[in-house]
Amino acid sequence: MVGIIHYGAGNIFSVLTTVERYGEKVTIISKPGLLKKVDRIILPGVGSFDPGMKFLIDTGLYEEIKDEIKKGKMFLGICLGMQMLFESSEEGKQKGLECIEGKVQRFPNQHGLPVPHMGWNSVNITGNSEIFNNIPDGSFFYFAHSFYPVVKNKKMVIGQTEYGIKFASCVQKDNIIGVQFHPEKSGKYGLLFIRNYLKL
Repeated sequence: MVGIIHYGAGNIFSVLTTVERYGEKVTIISKPGLLKKVDRIILPGVGSFDPGMKFLIDTGLYEEIKDEIKKGKMFLGICLGMQMLFESSEEGKQKGLECIEGKVQRFPNQHGLPVPHMGWNSVNITGNSEIFNNIPDGSFFYFAHSFYPVVKNKKMVIGQTEYGIKFASCVQKDNIIGVQFHPEKSGKYGLLFIRNYLKL
């Protein structure tokens, strides 16, 4: 069973339907007590860092997420869900989940590119992970974000994208995976990415 955390940011319906199409049962989680009953966890989201983190802290999900990750449960953070895995963000003052060392920064304006970064862009696979099984290097995925993670341990970066600067679009630390793109909105290879995650 897959637990999808719903904290009021973004539409989780597309993530839910993508997971269900592969025959997985899904539980929507917005309060503590249910995470221990699922086999893997997805933290999706489109929104702002502080409201998302405040919800997790106020509801008690913050500590429960960290506990389940420590137990080795597979965890996937998507877009804002990925950014929340880090220690902090320039977007707000709340602390992150602190599962991965690093911080989240806003895209610089000096490259003449619009912010937010919206639309299709390629992901260069830079690490060896089963999450990219049967996905060609340089495949295109859908992005919608103004901030990006700066990862302290570069060995955790398994996918990289260029938008004025090169940034980590996919990271993995043991049982934790974070993606800056939206696999649920990324067509063929996005669906394959989700399927690969469900097999890990």
